[in-house]
Amino acid sequence: MSDIVLSKGIRSNLLSLIDTAGLRDQTQNRLSTGKRVNTALDNPGNYFSASQLNGRAADITNLLDGIGNAVQTLQAADNGIRSIIKVVENAQAIARQAQGSASTQARLNGVTPKLAGVPTALTAQTSLSSYGFTVGDTITLSTGTTVNATTLTIAAGMTVGDLVNAINNNTSAAAATGAGVLIGTGTGADARASLTPDGRLLMEATGVQPLQITVTPSGTSTAPAVAAALAGIGFDATNSSQPAGKANQTRTDISVQFGELRRQIDQLAKDAGYNGVNLLNADTLQAMFNEKQSSSLTITGARISTDRDLAIKPASNNFQTDKDINDALADLTFAMNKLRAQSSAFGSNLALVQIRQKFTQEMANTLKTGADNLTLADMNEEGANMLALQTRQQLSTQALSLANQADQGVLRLFS
Repeated sequence: MSDIVLSKGIRSNLLSLIDTAGLRDQTQNRLSTGKRVNTALDNPGNYFSASQLNGRAADITNLLDGIGNAVQTLQAADNGIRSIIKVVENAQAIARQAQGSASTQARLNGVTPKLAGVPTALTAQTSLSSYGFTVGDTITLSTGTTVNATTLTIAAGMTVGDLVNAINNNTSAAAATGAGVLIGTGTGADARASLTPDGRLLMEATGVQPLQITVTPSGTSTAPAVAAALAGIGFDATNSSQPAGKANQTRTDISVQFGELRRQIDQLAKDAGYNGVNLLNADTLQAMFNEKQSSSLTITGARISTDRDLAIKPASNNFQTDKDINDALADLTFAMNKLRAQSSAFGSNLALVQIRQKFTQEMANTLKTGADNLTLADMNEEGANMLALQTRQQLSTQALSLANQADQGVLRLFS
């Protein structure tokens, strides 16, 4: 080719065609890829900036899987708690049903106490001495034909609450208010004591035994005095003893149902896990929010079980006494409050994780948009460029043809 001599006009038009073809190829590449910066040669600054933005967007997008798992784990825990709340509500309903079925065990249901002749409700803080009991008097609650008895020897400052605790504790190791004085005995009465809402002292046998309360005077007291003191707190000769009762089958059946509901609560808590993490079994969940692992949320679960955080004890004495039912209802109320508080905590964490999930999605989109702004081609502009280049190519071809005609004129001189 170096031996062929081209005229100035032809060479100029050839160079123009080559430039146009190069620009056309570049425009076609932009139209096919949608980018005006495809390699570092196109625009080094924009290319590497866009690469960094796209890289961070990819890292953040990868975090979305972990955040999504955190959302599902929290939702699984919340579903478990809401289901457990329904079971606890059911347990409350059947406990109240048992309460509505009158106890058939022996029970000493004292009348409204009188203080100085005035009806006065008892409280746990009511002083026994205010009703005439003196230091050294002995209150005994006995059950059964082979007597099991709880004995409380009055010491200074003792209250109705001490008497209730003596009956319910039934242990010689429980110290009373008075120094060195013991509440109860190792073979205490098979009974429960409580204060009714209207301030009466209620004592109930836990089995089918007779029940009796008596007072033995101290050396400085008399039998009439202690009898008057006993009557003062609601028990005179007519209601200080009751014959053996019988078990209430309705309450027994309900206690069995109560036990099954406790089991279902534990099973629900065990089944509330997601992807190997169970927040109702005190597992820990960590949600990572940025690619540097410097932003995260750690969520610690709770041990939602009847013998741990919920503290719902088994039905005592087959629910034969009102106190046992009231204790169960108190446990259920505590458990309900615990569940609602934990549900609120999980709900707050769930809302926060969902906020971060949306933020992460939007941040990844912002980064990708920024990278696209640096590299994407304007398709309208590139389409117009392609049309202009095609026109220029056609014109250059025509110009090359005209330049070539000059050489052909010289050829005609020799023909």
